[in-house]
Amino acid sequence: MLESHQPTPTHRVALVIQYLGTHFHGWQRQKQHRTVQEEIEIAIATILGHHVTLHGAGRTDSGVHAAAQVAHFEATGFIPPHKWATILNSYLPPDILIRASASVDNRWHARFSAAYRRYRYTIYTEDRLNLFVRPFSWHYYYAPLDESLIQAALKPLLGKHHLAAFHRAGSKRSHSWVEVQAAECRRSGPFIHIEIQADGFLYGMVRLLVGMLVQIGSGERTLSSFTELWKEERREEVKYAAPPQGLCLLRVGYPDFPFPKEIWYDTLPKFVTSQESLVISQESLVIGH
Repeated sequence: MLESHQPTPTHRVALVIQYLGTHFHGWQRQKQHRTVQEEIEIAIATILGHHVTLHGAGRTDSGVHAAAQVAHFEATGFIPPHKWATILNSYLPPDILIRASASVDNRWHARFSAAYRRYRYTIYTEDRLNLFVRPFSWHYYYAPLDESLIQAALKPLLGKHHLAAFHRAGSKRSHSWVEVQAAECRRSGPFIHIEIQADGFLYGMVRLLVGMLVQIGSGERTLSSFTELWKEERREEVKYAAPPQGLCLLRVGYPDFPFPKEIWYDTLPKFVTSQESLVISQESLVIGH
């Protein structure tokens, strides 16, 4: 009697991933360096017994965090797609967390199906050191920063532009066109938050851009000179990138996403200082009275 060989079921699984970038050499797998992609691929291979490739929505640099990175892989076997998050978390190190997993159509792709990516950069302007915000912010106290000037500098960037001025060397991308969909700068006490949303980002773009925006906010560079710089693609004048720890991939958006909003939309907390908490408490007492 001939044995019956049933084909192994295959399905595409999407993941929403958080990671602390401090001890990673970025997202993308690299030889002799610890990366997020490799850690998760090793965990999947341990479970399945064979290697799989994890496809991410985008790369993050060494030291950069992610609140809701998205990736997918081809799973074999009978593990339900929604169970992959729990199972993987038991194999992963403490600086990676799978928020959720779900089945997606075989035509769905973490990178190519994405409509946008959104990053947040956090600057801490208090002159006193704070150990608890150090891993997630740029401690900039050398000069006062005017967030209204930074917001004014961001406004002309909205729309589709050739942003070669903020394109680090080493990228395989063939062009520097970027459609900036949203850009804002807000202050919360000693923290300045810069958020930028685009259809895609150039290699090193956000950190180079923030480095220039700080020059605007401190008065070192004028608004008009900044706009002229990127419109004329004067890359040689963009010399300083903001440090990586202040940057976080906030979320990736899709037209058809299998996860509830609370899983992926805004999962990066904003810092609130004790002074701000006191003001909030006092306002609550007045309202309550």
